[in-house]
Amino acid sequence: MIKSTFTICLFLCSFLLFSCSENASDEQIKLPSNLLIELEYLGNGKVKVNFTADNAAFFKVNFGVPGESLIRVDGNTATKTYTSKGEFTLVVQAHASETDFFVDTKVVNMTRAELGLDINSGYTSPESYEGYNLAWADEFTGSALSDNWTFELGDGCPDICGWGNDELIFYKKENTAIADGKLVITAKKENAGSMNYTSSRLITKGKKFFTYGRIDIRAILPKGQGLWPALWMLGENITKVGWPKSGEIDIMEMVGGSVEDRDRTVHGTVHWDNAGNNAKYGGKTKLPFGIFNDEFHVFSILWDQQKIVWLLDGVQYHVIDITPAGLEEFHKPFYFIFNVAVGGTWPGRPDGNTVFPQQMTVDYIRVFQKK
Repeated sequence: MIKSTFTICLFLCSFLLFSCSENASDEQIKLPSNLLIELEYLGNGKVKVNFTADNAAFFKVNFGVPGESLIRVDGNTATKTYTSKGEFTLVVQAHASETDFFVDTKVVNMTRAELGLDINSGYTSPESYEGYNLAWADEFTGSALSDNWTFELGDGCPDICGWGNDELIFYKKENTAIADGKLVITAKKENAGSMNYTSSRLITKGKKFFTYGRIDIRAILPKGQGLWPALWMLGENITKVGWPKSGEIDIMEMVGGSVEDRDRTVHGTVHWDNAGNNAKYGGKTKLPFGIFNDEFHVFSILWDQQKIVWLLDGVQYHVIDITPAGLEEFHKPFYFIFNVAVGGTWPGRPDGNTVFPQQMTVDYIRVFQKK
């Protein structure tokens, strides 16, 4: 009995000693907490990251560049110079020991501006295509807009107030300029007529109109909630037949804003008449990183007797077959419209985060037709 009691006591003491030792070990390792990460964009692709955390002995950092691993940093800062555009996931680990750490991430958005690239950077389309002739182009050189363009002015009233879309805009000539070989349309927050915003709306109606071809337009778009830039076409016969019997080809539309990635998404759509009603068919595409305000992109359509294809920077993202009966609108001449709207049924109103003025800058429009 005495031996048995001694054995039990010895076991209990051993267990308690082990438990106390384990608890003491647990108490010694405290995971870092309150990890704070701050990014500084220093220009020309250079980024500095600052980090702090409670109970951190050291940090490890990965700047999200493929092929690179975590590196140990004994201080509270690290720097990196990026050489390409993109969204990179910065990883920071706050370590109490090599195996005990807390981790958090930040997104580094490396745009044209952050890399210090030239303002003309971005995608450029070819100046010629095999099997096509250049039918018309406007490179926006010189000091004034060519006479291929005229302006639609005002708020659309009394015939089509709000331009058919409840836009909050008053269109003026003064919001268009030619500068450095570019067409610049500026949307401003200012009073004109009964509206609180102004912009410009340019058309080639009666001047330049086409049926079929490849159309390339290189542009930088505005940004922000309530902005609605568009590069589009209407049937030359709209005065006679009205809309939508005239047909409409939206080469590019964007409704601005940060929600739902609006500033990085563009739409290509057609409208036509279906028994007196507006029929439409559209598609969209999104940039993998950045927004359309960062640099130039090329918005294109390929249009022939069978189909209309939409492309962004030479890559197809949408197509419609126009051979069925009832789509005869798309086998007739169309003219061009360039405008930056503010407000409307689709984008909604500007909000407190919308910055004015905003600009759409067009480098060129080129129309190619088959030989």
